[in-house]
Amino acid sequence: MSDTQFDARERLDPAEREQQLFARLPELIGHAVTRAPGWAAHLAGHDPAVVTDRRALAALPVLRKSDLLERQKANPPFGGFLAGELTGAARVFMSPGPIWEPQAPGPDPWNGARALVAAGFRKGDVVFNAFSYHLTPGGFILDQGAIALGCTVFPAGVGNTDTQVEAIEVLKPSGFVGTPDYLKVLLDRGREQGRDVASIRKALVSGGALFPSLRQDYEDQGIQVGQCYATADLGVIAYETEARESMVVNEDYIVEIVRPGTGDPVAEGEVGELVVTNFNSLYPLIRFATGDLSRIVPGQSACGRTNMRLAGWMGRADQRTKVKGMFVDPAQIAQIVATHPEIYKARLAVVRRGDADAMTLTVETETQENGLADRVAATLRDVTRLKGDVELVAPGGLPNDGKVIADEREYG
Repeated sequence: MSDTQFDARERLDPAEREQQLFARLPELIGHAVTRAPGWAAHLAGHDPAVVTDRRALAALPVLRKSDLLERQKANPPFGGFLAGELTGAARVFMSPGPIWEPQAPGPDPWNGARALVAAGFRKGDVVFNAFSYHLTPGGFILDQGAIALGCTVFPAGVGNTDTQVEAIEVLKPSGFVGTPDYLKVLLDRGREQGRDVASIRKALVSGGALFPSLRQDYEDQGIQVGQCYATADLGVIAYETEARESMVVNEDYIVEIVRPGTGDPVAEGEVGELVVTNFNSLYPLIRFATGDLSRIVPGQSACGRTNMRLAGWMGRADQRTKVKGMFVDPAQIAQIVATHPEIYKARLAVVRRGDADAMTLTVETETQENGLADRVAATLRDVTRLKGDVELVAPGGLPNDGKVIADEREYG
């Protein structure tokens, strides 16, 4: 087995992998509808035994996150989609929405180890984990994968930058996992303070775009950075390899690209919404629509892995947008507007300033004073948990294009 691969399945013949996945699928679906009343209702009238290829899978309805959220509200905590008992979950998380997610048992429940190996992590590495451990599964996804790989993890979480820089100097971690921007924050702060932060030589990042300029900045410092695409619901769906040309789909997932708003698969290479089926027996997700856009990249990776390749994250099928690793939803902008009667309409623009994401909320209002901009900025921070600028314009000053959130970043 190559030193750059996690297991031999990564080199399976694509047809053999496809056959193995779909041979397992009827049992998974049968288990879901038998043990989870939510799945029994969602898939009523469909015979699990016939779902043995992609065409049959495409005949099943997709489950959108918005639908899951509503069903969880009606039947908390999991909307009837847990195929077992709550006591079978190692942990339970509460992501923004709120939406509840159980952690399945096992050493690597989110399939993170394979992505770490592809990014250069190995047994014995000390890993600095700057994903959040608070409420959501973010920090645990690669934490569990790193431990399963035999690494030692420092659970830094988010915030307390000075303390984190001190920890890097003392522990001398060889690897970093976190959002693309935050590694730069730590390295810059370390240099400002005269601390030794040169131990980090590899990183696996997620939760935002790794812009080419930022990757080059890291490489100039001798740090090799890989990316992975992960969600709280599903875990690590795809990951970058040393080929640096696309993201390879992780083993134990069936990935489809569908036309946004439908469940209809698009032609290979066409951009559409990413729909994923996992093989999590406790919390099976079958044709789960992520809301993210991507496309299938034809051919196989130059690294030798044979699984399907994705172009990576290419935006949202809806206007829900990730900023600094946090999703901002149109409903949150509506909440801000409702909080301030002076506002007629609002539009959030997300841009790139230097090597960081930045937000500007433009609001239509007749009130151009009385501290409205500051008050709206405070509400924006409270609602989204992110800082942003506020610009006041006269009524009619915003485009009439239906956009509540405009992602104006260029992804290169």
